[in-house]
This record gives sequence, structure tokens and C-alpha cells, in this order.
Amino acid sequence: MVKKGILERIGKGMFKIGKTWVFVPNMDNKTKTIFNKLQSEFSFSTFCVWNTSLLNEFSIHISNNHFTLVEVEKESMESVFLSLKEKYNAVFLNPNSNILEQYVFNANNPIIAKPLISEAPLQKIKKINTTTIEKVLVDLFCDENLFQFYQGRERNTIFKEAYTKYTINNTKLLRYASRRGKKEELEKYITQIIGK
Repeated sequence: MVKKGILERIGKGMFKIGKTWVFVPNMDNKTKTIFNKLQSEFSFSTFCVWNTSLLNEFSIHISNNHFTLVEVEKESMESVFLSLKEKYNAVFLNPNSNILEQYVFNANNPIIAKPLISEAPLQKIKKINTTTIEKVLVDLFCDENLFQFYQGRERNTIFKEAYTKYTINNTKLLRYASRRGKKEELEKYITQIIGK
């Protein structure tokens, strides 16, 4: 029934009537170039590359201030950072809130290298390891400093739009939120905002 588009899977053993709509983020040239560079230099590392411009699809206020996130296993993070610094100007290694405020948000198309949380929900699009909608929503909820332009009513809108447009696997979302130590808070938030 899932294959025929009669039911959509929304969690382990959980379905609802309707066709499955999978979120596929747009892969811009910079994202592809970064991924290919890292893939050739760090083929044994797992990493995820995505650009915050994908949030415009769900936002009320369209932002022109985007950054590329390169999430990689902790052991490789500094090496990846140094490699990116060779090619790009505005590259930051896991910046704290002060660095974000003073430098990152004022830079033109910055790149942020940060640790990839184990068991983060990822997907391959055109051979590029990137984010899923579940990961985007959890990161948006957990990393308030990094995504400070998307908090408050804007975050509520993003969650509502994401749940309206796409099939969200709540089991996958909450498992990742649990890895980030925010499962109960996020579950409560989703119930308030979405009613699920």
C-alpha cells in the first residue's frame, strides 16, 4: 500500500492515508564542489554537506544570509576544516555564539565545520551525502544559536510547513532528537505546534 501511494509511513509501524512525499534538498554547485573535494580527500570519513538556503522553502521571511554546513566525524573535523581553509575564505570550526555573532553571520557565504552526531539521519542525493527533513528540524530545534534567525514564530512556521508538505518519519526524528538530548522537549513542541 505504501508503494502504491495509498499509505505513507510516518514511523516504525505507523502509517497514515496518503502518498509519501520525500524531502529532497537542492544541491547548489558549492555544496557539490565541497562534497566532492572532501570525498576525494577523506574517503573513509562520514560527512554531511548542506546549505541553509533550503530553509527558505518553509520560511515566511526569505533570507539571503546562508551558510554551508559540513558535518563530519569528530576525528576528522580539524583536518576537514584545514582542507576547506585552503580553498575558501570564510571557514569556521565549530564556532561558539560569540564567533557566530562577530564573524560568521557577517561573512559572505561562510562554511561551518562541525561534528556529525552519530546515527544522524542522512540521505544520498546525486551521490552527495546530505541532510534529511528530520535532521533539519531537529537541528533547528537544538542549535538555537546557529539557527537564531529561524527561531520563534519563524521556527513554528518552518515546522508546520515541513509537516504539511512532506512525510516526516517521527520515529527517525525523535531517535535523532534523543541522540541530541532533546527528545521530550521536541516531542512536546511538535504536539503544541503540529498536534501530532
